[in-house]
Amino acid sequence: MWCFLKMMLFILTFRINTGAFGRNIFMNPESKMNISQIISHWGYPNEKYDVVTEDGYILGLYRIPYGKANSDKSDQRLVVYLQHGLFTTASCWISNLPNNSLGFILADTGYDVWMGNSRGTTWSRKHVRLDTNSEEFWAFSFDEMAKYDLPALINFIVNHTKQEEIFYVGHSQGTTIALITFSTMPKIAERIKVFFALAPVFSIKHIQIPVVKIAYKLKTLILSRLDMYMVQNIGGTSVQNMIHWSQLLNSTQLKAFDWGSPAQNILHYNQKTPPIYNVSEMSVPTATWSGGKDLLADSEDVKNSLSEIKYHIYHKTISYYNHLDFLFGLDVFKQIYLEIINIIENNI
Repeated sequence: MWCFLKMMLFILTFRINTGAFGRNIFMNPESKMNISQIISHWGYPNEKYDVVTEDGYILGLYRIPYGKANSDKSDQRLVVYLQHGLFTTASCWISNLPNNSLGFILADTGYDVWMGNSRGTTWSRKHVRLDTNSEEFWAFSFDEMAKYDLPALINFIVNHTKQEEIFYVGHSQGTTIALITFSTMPKIAERIKVFFALAPVFSIKHIQIPVVKIAYKLKTLILSRLDMYMVQNIGGTSVQNMIHWSQLLNSTQLKAFDWGSPAQNILHYNQKTPPIYNVSEMSVPTATWSGGKDLLADSEDVKNSLSEIKYHIYHKTISYYNHLDFLFGLDVFKQIYLEIINIIENNI
């Protein structure tokens, strides 16, 4: 089902980019740019780093150190880290116009903004020894993103900026891997001042994915910035990751990848079944936003999951929001981003 949805989005993107709707359609210039080029295109400073994980994956990490109106390089700024979700990349935080893109908004507000890319996505498709086309390269799921990627990225940022604590914003799968990392690695959790979870996905028992309805709703974006959203944000992932998500269907628990047999699970986990991630072990203050029309982060799943968060400081449900509105909604600044900034300011 996911692969079919992705294929449909690719076809729709192709038709738009090639003018297959019967007329030439304006192309946003950023749709053909990489992340650094997009940031520069809007007049912001940017830096790019390659971060190597413990198991050898090379992750693209991008930085907007300051905004247009606060370019004093001597200032030490609070750090905000942004983590994308499934099928997207760090581009999702800068795909809107600057006044509606969280990456640019935070930089203009005075923060030091960092944006990571999970393994296997467009900007993190290298390894110190594995060939990208090899089966070994793609043998990962969100387990490895939580165990290796996030710790490597956070430790790099902390060491580079000398900031002992940072703020973390995650969308979709970016909330999932954060929950796993923060509940299993206390030393990493200690680095997080506040965890902001947008469209949190912790369990997917009630998930709804009617492909036709999603495709139909996407047509309203054609006259907007669909070329930018689709080209920049279909970032890729592994088959194993999608299998892992499918294993969680009809489950209210967040579990590690099931290797298919008791023997294989014993080999990987020293037990016959995949371990369950105990979200209640997480000690990070957490603020959450969910959407009433979100087919991926269903309201019932969100409700069940939030009950497991021990230090839940804020929640808001936006009745008309779907899964992508947290990134691309026209009123996302008013509904979410302004609230994130206010919470940061109250937790300095």
